[in-house]
Amino acid sequence: MTKLRLAIVGAGPAGIYAADILLKAERGFEVSIDLFDHLPAPYGLVRYGVAPDHPRIKGIITALRGVLDSGDIRVFGNVRFGVDLTLDDLKKHYNAVIFSTGAVKDADLKIPGAGLEGSYGAADFVSWFDGHPDVSRTWPLEAREIAVIGNGNVALDVARMLVKHADDLLPTEIPENVYAGLNTSPVTDVHIFGRRGPTSVKFTPLELRELGELRDVDMILHDEDLDYDDAARDAVASNKQVFVIDKILNRWRERETGSASRRLHLHFFAKPLEVVDDGTGRVGAFRWERTKPDGAGGVVGTGEIREIPIQAIYRAVGYFGSELPDVPFDKKRGVIPNREGQVLRRDPEGGTGLFNQQMYGVYTTGWIKRGPVGLIGHTKSDAMETVRHVINDQGNWWRPESPSEESIVALLDERGVKYTNLDGWHNLDQHELALGEAAGRTRVKVVPRDEMVRVSRGE
Repeated sequence: MTKLRLAIVGAGPAGIYAADILLKAERGFEVSIDLFDHLPAPYGLVRYGVAPDHPRIKGIITALRGVLDSGDIRVFGNVRFGVDLTLDDLKKHYNAVIFSTGAVKDADLKIPGAGLEGSYGAADFVSWFDGHPDVSRTWPLEAREIAVIGNGNVALDVARMLVKHADDLLPTEIPENVYAGLNTSPVTDVHIFGRRGPTSVKFTPLELRELGELRDVDMILHDEDLDYDDAARDAVASNKQVFVIDKILNRWRERETGSASRRLHLHFFAKPLEVVDDGTGRVGAFRWERTKPDGAGGVVGTGEIREIPIQAIYRAVGYFGSELPDVPFDKKRGVIPNREGQVLRRDPEGGTGLFNQQMYGVYTTGWIKRGPVGLIGHTKSDAMETVRHVINDQGNWWRPESPSEESIVALLDERGVKYTNLDGWHNLDQHELALGEAAGRTRVKVVPRDEMVRVSRGE
C-alpha cells in the first residue's frame, strides 16, 4: 500500500487540526506525520497568543493534546525551518509538506508618529505577557495614559491586561517576570479607539463582557457614540451578536463612575491621524478625526480633529505573516499564495508575474494561508480544504530519497539540533504545573528557551 510521509511545519491549532483530519480521512493509503515547530513546546497561538486570563479559550489545549497523545503523530520542537531544516531536506525525507506557521507580526499602522518611542505593536506585547521565549523578559510599563488602536479581540486583550490589577492575574499561568512588570505599572487610563461605530466592531460579546468584570476599573463611554442611525439600529435588531454588544455597552453607560483608581475609555468613530511627538522623540499625544456613518456600511470623516495626551500607544490593527525560506510569499497580503491550500508560485517563464503555478508537494493552512481572520475554531474547516487536496494530489507527491522515519531523526542528530519531542512536552508540562503548585497557583510558565529545552530533554 502507498504510504504518505507528511511533514507539517507549525505545531499550533492549524497544524494539529490538519494532522488529525488527515489521519481520520478516507484516503486509501497509510500516513506517517511529523510535526515541526521552532518553539520547544506545541500549541502555538493557544499558548503564546491568548491572554492568560482566558481559561475557556485555553481549554482548546485539552482537545489538541488529545490529538498529539493519540500516538499517531511525532513532534519535533525547537527546530527552526530554514536553519535546522530546509525545504530541500523535506523533499529528501517526505512526500509533501503543509506549512501552518500562522501570522505573528504586527500589521503596520500607517500614520505619522507610529514609530515614536512608546509606540508598541500589540503582537509584541501579547508575546511578552504570554511568556514567549524569544522576546525580552522586560517591558516598559511607565505610562499613566495609554491609547490602544483597534476594535478586535486583540485590542481588548491588550487593554484589559494593561488596566487590570496584577494581583488579579495571579490565579492564571502568568509568568513571574510579567506579574512583576505589571505590578509596578503606574497606569490610570487606557483609551480604546475604533474607526467605526459600536455596531461594526470585530470583537466578540464574550471578550467585551470580560472588560466590565474588572475590579476597581471604571468603564467610560460617550453618549455621542451610542446615538445610532437607522442602519445601526437595524443591525442591533437583526444581528444577535450586535444586539448583545449594544446591550452590554448601554448597561455600562448606566453605571456610576468616579470611585475606581483606573479607567477604561471606549472611543468609537475615531480615525487615527497622528501620534504626536512630545518634543523628545517620545509619544506625547494621540490625534484623531471624528467620523460618522456614510449610509453604506462605512464611515466618512467629519473634519473635526481631537487630541488627548498619552505616553504610550499600542497598535492592535491586525497580524501579518512572515516569509519562509524557499517558499513563495505574497508580501502585500502577508500570506503564502495558494489555491485552496495548494501553494502557488509565480510563472517560472515570466508570463504575467502572478502566483498561478502549483508548487506540487507544498501546501498551507491556517492564518499563513488565508490571513489573520477568524477564530481558532475556524482553522478546522480551513484544514479540511487543504487536506482534501493533499489526498487528491497523490500522483504529484514528491518521491523522497530517504523516506524512513529514522532518517529525519538521524539528520537532526547529525546537525546537533537539540529538538524536543512529545515526551519532552509532557516533562515541561509537569514541571510548570509543579512550579504552580509550589506557588499556590495552577501553573507557572517557564519562559527562557534554554530552560524549556533543558527541562524537556531531562538534562
